Amino acid sequence: MSLGDDHGYGGAPGGRTSEDFGGSGQTRTRLPGNTDTDIYGGARRTGRGSSRSLVAVVGVVVLLIAAIAFANQGGGGTDDGASGEAGGKGPSAQPTAASGVRPVKGNEGGIPTGYARDEQGAQSAAANYAVALVSADILKPDRRREIVHQLFLPEKVSELQANLDQAYDQPFLDKLGLDANGNAAPGMTYVSRTSPVGTKVTAYSSASATVEVWCTGVFGTAGVSSTNPVTNDWFTMTLKLRWTEADWKVESFSQKDGPAPVNADRTASNADEIAKAVEQYGGFTYAR
Repeated sequence: MSLGDDHGYGGAPGGRTSEDFGGSGQTRTRLPGNTDTDIYGGARRTGRGSSRSLVAVVGVVVLLIAAIAFANQGGGGTDDGASGEAGGKGPSAQPTAASGVRPVKGNEGGIPTGYARDEQGAQSAAANYAVALVSADILKPDRRREIVHQLFLPEKVSELQANLDQAYDQPFLDKLGLDANGNAAPGMTYVSRTSPVGTKVTAYSSASATVEVWCTGVFGTAGVSSTNPVTNDWFTMTLKLRWTEADWKVESFSQKDGPAPVNADRTASNADEIAKAVEQYGGFTYAR
């Protein structure tokens, strides 16, 4: 389960759209200087040729690692991480790469606050806000009000609060095995944890930003008699942010399915293992 499975979200109930993604492939390896078409089925080369090729590959890898390490030192003496450059030198930081800039200044209700007024700050805010908006806390009325007041523009709070209250009504909670306060029955554990995989800025100005957050997560109710077992999901959340009150706030958000990879052949853990994992492994905050 993820936000929007049975109800609307982001300002107007009505469900979400879906897109098909996924695929698989095979990686083949060719060593430098090897003229064979396929190393998996071609004739074997002499030992001396293979050794020289291997030495060449190792040498290239070592040089690449050294170059990356040198580039990530940041050029020394600058605190400006918005462009990923120091004094106009060096390549720009890759999307969602660590910049070394402190991401936030504070924390309110377990959600980081005080983001930088730049693209990196907007991405950090969007990633953390996505985690909060699809957390188990969003199903608890009291906690939901706190989250909405913290994340959204003041003029949007009433509208979003009403929409989310409608989306997470008692019939919806009943499907998840939760009571009116969003709590699971004795002996059961409700799980809703999201992990951002990456972020992408699709529009930006100093006053507003639109950020897509690609996420995966686990959702459901762990317990022997659960009718809503814990499963995984992949989805993309789009958040429109506006700079106000010295921070990024959410103006609106939406969600769609995928991109989703092919599922690996893994034996599913039992309900007790899942419940213990949720209790023993804390969640993360995210930042570039």
